[in-house]
Amino acid sequence: MYRAITRGIEVTVEPSFLPERSSAEQSRFFWSYTIVIINSGNETVQLRTRHWIITDGSGRNQEIRGEGVVGEQPILAPGERFEYTSGVPLPTASGFMTGSYRMVTLRGEPFDIQIPAFSLDSPGHRRTLN
Repeated sequence: MYRAITRGIEVTVEPSFLPERSSAEQSRFFWSYTIVIINSGNETVQLRTRHWIITDGSGRNQEIRGEGVVGEQPILAPGERFEYTSGVPLPTASGFMTGSYRMVTLRGEPFDIQIPAFSLDSPGHRRTLN
């Protein structure tokens, strides 16, 4: 599990390789990842946008920006959590992802929270993140 805390908001990520959706012969490798966001701070916040940087095993980057996550813009009061699962395909057997969420307080103050960098590894391929 990978973990980052920004302004009292914890983000954990658990990636999982999906062999049934992958094909080495077709250079298609697929992972799911489950993210849990816990508001351990003292303010209610809303997740507005996401920014991902996805790097495959050849060093090619793809950036994704969008509204919310899985079609939602969750509001988290202190002590609340939000969990979702999504997925990512790569043309290589390994890679990694990192990024951030744009949050907004009830007072309208925007701030970014870190999504921890996490490794995407298929069986037999192991990368280390520096």
